[in-house]
Amino acid sequence: MGKVSKKKVSKKLSLFGFFALMASMVLSVHEYPTFAVAGMQIPFFLLVVGLLWFLPVALCSAEMATVQGWEDGGIFAWVGKMLGARFGFAAIFFQWLQITICFVTIIYFMLGAVSYLIDIPAINNDPLIKCVCVLVIFWVISFIQLGGIKKTSGFARIGFILGVVVPSLLLVVFGVMYGIEGKPLVFNTEPTTLFPNFLQATTLVVFVSFIFANLGAEASASQINEMANPKRDYPLAILLLVILSTILNAIGGFTVDAVVPLNELSMSSGMVQTFEGLVLSFGGGLTWVVRIICILLILGVLGEIGSWVVGPSRALYTTAERGLLPKSLLGLNKNGVPTRIIIAQGVIVSIWTVVLTLAGGGNNLSFLTAISLTAIIYLVSYLLLFIAYMRLIKHPEQQRGFHVPGGKAGKIIFSVCGLGSSLFALIIAFFPPVVIASDQTLTYEIMLSISFAAALALPFIIYEVYSKKQPQKQIKPARIQAKDVRWFSRISGRGEHLLPPEKDDPSG
Repeated sequence: MGKVSKKKVSKKLSLFGFFALMASMVLSVHEYPTFAVAGMQIPFFLLVVGLLWFLPVALCSAEMATVQGWEDGGIFAWVGKMLGARFGFAAIFFQWLQITICFVTIIYFMLGAVSYLIDIPAINNDPLIKCVCVLVIFWVISFIQLGGIKKTSGFARIGFILGVVVPSLLLVVFGVMYGIEGKPLVFNTEPTTLFPNFLQATTLVVFVSFIFANLGAEASASQINEMANPKRDYPLAILLLVILSTILNAIGGFTVDAVVPLNELSMSSGMVQTFEGLVLSFGGGLTWVVRIICILLILGVLGEIGSWVVGPSRALYTTAERGLLPKSLLGLNKNGVPTRIIIAQGVIVSIWTVVLTLAGGGNNLSFLTAISLTAIIYLVSYLLLFIAYMRLIKHPEQQRGFHVPGGKAGKIIFSVCGLGSSLFALIIAFFPPVVIASDQTLTYEIMLSISFAAALALPFIIYEVYSKKQPQKQIKPARIQAKDVRWFSRISGRGEHLLPPEKDDPSG
């Protein structure tokens, strides 16, 4: 009797527990330099994205996650049940593919800290050296992860605390001290710049960076079934998170904008520039403090990359079991890691690295192209998610444990807002950001368009080939359970929502 009650208690997630979990998923220091581009418009974009995009994603995903039989299905089941297996596979494939690009942007961020730490600017500035460094770092981390998820999860948690939480707190502390001391501020404080000029498309391009900061918001939906009182606590937790993330992201973006001039800001090493400007303003002998902060940032990135290498690849492995990927990708090592998929993933990351780093020159152009490409690929998944949710609205007979507030009208409003903001962000991403030089805009547009077209076609080509060549029922599933991936979503905001279902598989 005692064992049963203990099990029940362990599954209950309090409001505070869920809020802390979601905060670890959403909050990050990586995006502060891109936020800074918006200047005094930062609060506007944060609020608009929070209300018109983050809330709809979180609420609609939560309702789909509690549909009877879909609890562990993730977006593969949500989209597959409503739109068919082809689109369900495309949705999960896009979620995995965007991560292969995101690896590049995260390592760019890390190299900015490494370059400062060892005082070798070429690591961050020379395209060829930068490309080699990205490849070496990624492949070393990938091979380390073959040891299994237990080793990965512990290091990832430490990386999150030391590499995200601590630097964020230090940024606030040094920023307040900087302001109190009356140090020079470089941002534009004119009140007329509080709202963007909607007649200029280039001023809205930054909207994509704010969307990018909240990608993976649907990961919270996988935890709603573990909450003690989801109908009351989930909407409250999400609203509180929107408020907190808006405040912290605004502080982070304003701090970068106040310390580093826009024409000198590097998207990949902007945080190092900011800490250098803040700390050294109190004395040139404090360089050692900046170096310690760089070490913390590096630890955070290493932990984040390590968790991302294994989690999504394990989720994608289940689609290979169902015959939607080549049989050659099947196979686990003694630690339960899908080695062949990780190697294939590494090859794709390597291709993105070479294309984005060498073609883009390795600096802001490469970084911003990679961010935009990551965002628009993931946004296609969200478009499919909202379209599937709109179809779910027409099926009230489907039993579910959570409903979007506001009845049917609320469901329609939130889904339309989410679909509209996702489509708007996808379109606006193709406009070159203001920090890209005018002679590089054409390169940006060509790189982004060609890469997106290839990425968009890939899952549908794969599905057409392998859904016919390899009937899924002939593939015997290996035992990869939801709990094997659940740790991943808890530490990085991604993972469990990628896990296709063991039952009620939309692919048949």
